[in-house]
Amino acid sequence: MIAQGQDFELRVARIIEIYGEGDNAGAPSQAGWRALGALPAAQPVTLVNFFKLREHAFYSDRSGAERVISGQAAFDRYAEVSMPSLAKVGGRFLLVAPFAAAFVGADLAWDLVAIGAYPQPSAVLDLFERPEYAEVFRHRTAACAAQRVSICAG
Repeated sequence: MIAQGQDFELRVARIIEIYGEGDNAGAPSQAGWRALGALPAAQPVTLVNFFKLREHAFYSDRSGAERVISGQAAFDRYAEVSMPSLAKVGGRFLLVAPFAAAFVGADLAWDLVAIGAYPQPSAVLDLFERPEYAEVFRHRTAACAAQRVSICAG
């Protein structure tokens, strides 16, 4: 993470303590953080999210699920906080919509696409550092059977 510097690396280390190292596909991976950190500090960033929701949310420790709820209901709990949190760090959603079909390439069975724009890489860290975002992230993990998040420079 040379482009962003030592402060960026320290912030990522603290975020990893909260969310984990991305080995469960629910949180960003070390490679993802490195790619984000390699971008110029003033570079706008867009994250393209693809989500496949579970029929029933899965909370590994049963926290957050007083009863069996759908993956969609768990994701809605996450979205209630994550959407305004993105705005609070200077970002905005360009699109949140049901996935229809692949136009070119393999047709993967995603349920939802969300495209979030951030003014710079540090705004992504700002989002992950927000206590209310950290609190609801477990609902995203419980909701998703699979997810893919791509970093776009711009």
